[in-house]
Amino acid sequence: MPLLPNSRTEPDGSAVIRVLSYNIRSMRDDTDALARVIRACEPDLVLIQEAPRFFRWRKKLARLARESDLVVVTGGATTTGPAILSSLRASVERTEDILLPHTPGLHRRGFATAVVRFAGTRLGVLSCHLSLQKDERYDQAGMLLDRLAGMGVEHVIAGGDLNERPDGPAFRRLTDTLTDCRAASPWGGEHTWTPADPYQRIDAIFATKGIEVLGCGVPSGQPGVTDTDLRAATDHLPVLAALKIPAA
Repeated sequence: MPLLPNSRTEPDGSAVIRVLSYNIRSMRDDTDALARVIRACEPDLVLIQEAPRFFRWRKKLARLARESDLVVVTGGATTTGPAILSSLRASVERTEDILLPHTPGLHRRGFATAVVRFAGTRLGVLSCHLSLQKDERYDQAGMLLDRLAGMGVEHVIAGGDLNERPDGPAFRRLTDTLTDCRAASPWGGEHTWTPADPYQRIDAIFATKGIEVLGCGVPSGQPGVTDTDLRAATDHLPVLAALKIPAA
């Protein structure tokens, strides 16, 4: 399998970045394996789902960032799970943690959002974990699109655990407006759940139309990413994308 392009800044100010989306199951599994997978992917941004939410959650998320050679940007318990990590290459302009309307009897959901800069680029970023309930999930997909449209940034990416396959209504609602990075430029593995027997794709990274997708998929062939670590780290496989962001 060919390697994804490395992160770099182009002479015109555009930036090639690596973005990783990963459901980490509240770090209840092998945190050392989790950090090794993230570090081997060399991401500029990590869109986390199921970050720790309870006792000492900030300390746990900071530990994962530190062991992955990253920093915490935003999210965690304040969004009921979604979070964003970044490399020091990113300059954070602003962040906002958003709680979505709560349906009684269901887990409350939220978005972790930020606007960041890489060299001459400006990028909106959103991490999400959509509902297990079909109708609520569809509504949340609409809220996600509204949030992206309201960020005031031309180029935006979103990623997360959608709890739905690409042929589902919420997934299709997103791809009516956004580029499904895996569909646009397949790379690596396709299915993200479960690590022991992956049979469906329910995790994805999306981008607005001006962003060039250089490759996207499960980084099972990435140097330093082992099948043993992928199975031990959490109950999802990660999605890694290389994207070229136009200069602002």
